[in-house]
Amino acid sequence: MSGICSSFSPSEEEIGAADLQDTNTNQRKPAGWKAMPFVLGNETFERLASFGLMANFMVYLQSEYHMNQVKAATLLNTWSAASNFAPVIGAYVSDAFIGKFWTIAFGSFSSLLGMIIMTLTALLPQLRPPPCTHEGQLHGQCVGHNKAQLGILIASLCWLSIGTGGIKPCSIPFSVDQFDLTTEEGRKGNNSFYNLYYTTQTIVLLITQTVVVYIQNDISWAIGFGIPALCMLFAIVLFFVGTKVYIYIKPEGSVFAAVAQVFVAAYKKRQLNLPSDDGQFYIPPFSRSLLPELHLTRQYSCLNKAALIVGDEVKQDGLCENPWRLCSVQQVEDVKCLINIIPIWLTSVLGFLAMNQQGTFTVAQALKMDLQFGPSIKIPAGSVGVITLIAIAIWLPFYDRVVVAALEKVTKQEGGITLLQRIGIGNLFSILTMLVSGFLETERRLSALSHGGTDGIAPMTVMWLTPQLILIGFSEIFSIVGLIEFYNKQFPEHMRSIGNSLIYLTFSFASYASSIVISVVHDVSARHGSNWLSDDINTSKLDYFYFLIAGISSLNFLFFLFCARRYHYRSSVKLM
Repeated sequence: MSGICSSFSPSEEEIGAADLQDTNTNQRKPAGWKAMPFVLGNETFERLASFGLMANFMVYLQSEYHMNQVKAATLLNTWSAASNFAPVIGAYVSDAFIGKFWTIAFGSFSSLLGMIIMTLTALLPQLRPPPCTHEGQLHGQCVGHNKAQLGILIASLCWLSIGTGGIKPCSIPFSVDQFDLTTEEGRKGNNSFYNLYYTTQTIVLLITQTVVVYIQNDISWAIGFGIPALCMLFAIVLFFVGTKVYIYIKPEGSVFAAVAQVFVAAYKKRQLNLPSDDGQFYIPPFSRSLLPELHLTRQYSCLNKAALIVGDEVKQDGLCENPWRLCSVQQVEDVKCLINIIPIWLTSVLGFLAMNQQGTFTVAQALKMDLQFGPSIKIPAGSVGVITLIAIAIWLPFYDRVVVAALEKVTKQEGGITLLQRIGIGNLFSILTMLVSGFLETERRLSALSHGGTDGIAPMTVMWLTPQLILIGFSEIFSIVGLIEFYNKQFPEHMRSIGNSLIYLTFSFASYASSIVISVVHDVSARHGSNWLSDDINTSKLDYFYFLIAGISSLNFLFFLFCARRYHYRSSVKLM
């Protein structure tokens, strides 16, 4: 279809089953929840595999490869950056060339290969440096890895990144394809899917941060890596078992070229005046039969000129002569959707700043608190985040089954609240998290300085961190789940994979933004004689830093409100 103007297909919500009957592969109705055991099962076991492999990877690099903290962190951050960017490439390949099913399949096999190689590095002694005592590691006396050993390790990480690029951007859109959005049952199932997806992912994180980490640390690295590899193999088998149930949406060529065509065509016709007659705008013949009332909106009306028919631009068969001079109405409206989404995406980057702090400074707080829980249990400082996961695992199903139903009765709105309202509530929780974190840190520091021992540990139980950890869990429930649903519902159907990949770009950019803020605060505060983020948390001003993040998040929330008020939800296209 790259040679015609109708590069964008009509919306699935609008054409429904008619679109499914236009292809040889879609002669049946979407199976909905009947397909979820295979699709969601594949995603769950893949997450268990990847999270289980990486949950303790920093320790593996330091203990088995004898890397110092800086080198290990650099390697891990580089791999993380590549893995967060790979979904963008995978999404493009999926939407433009091979489709979501084969992209997931290729990514799954790639991940399995990476996990097998990683397991072999733990199983075969010649693939890693010789063992070294803890004393030798402390004094830097261990024999380091050679180039071949490092190369094999990096090769496994590369295969894992490729697998991530294939699975992450496509698993959710492929799941959404299995629901019939023209029916109320299908729409409700689709709405519940996003909550169920995040719930299962949270449970997987709980398992990996407890059971898998225990096996890796206390039993065997080879077994600890082998279990995720077996999970990945089972995920692949489960995914292919459901092939006879799935609905497959064919790729439609380069979506980026189709977007560019709208801007080029609108620029070429910039001198023309828009007519009041909608009949002068281009609707491809197959779209006209399915969507007889398709019209352009007045938002970004300058782009409407791209669909304006001038002269003999339309051939006798109803197709256009030059896709760079004439675009379809649906194509123009889809580009408007993309323009509307970009500001919302930008606000989400700073909206994740609060979440980033919980994985770093919260652990530093825990290290200077009483970690004893009961007479015999000592909580590892790095495991305090489990409180967040438990809060999500408990609240998210309750929200989906009880709160949403109650809200729908009051608001008469499908889902109870709009997608942007859900994201906005998540942003408010992130602000509240930073405020509570700041007040709790003030009390912890005063307690450590006034009543702490020589080790600087405050006589406060680590469970005092529970409020901020639960609040950040609520923020994730509303923000991340809301954004996942927002991107998948508001992006044009044939670009869902690219839309879903924006989540991972958000994580990546939020990490960079957090690093920049930390660096600037560290340098500026140190220059003025009171380092807010010094190595000694008891003499630093971490509470001030938390309040600063709350201020930045508040300003970002105001910008989000401005963007949200101007946003036009994607629906059936009618003249406004």
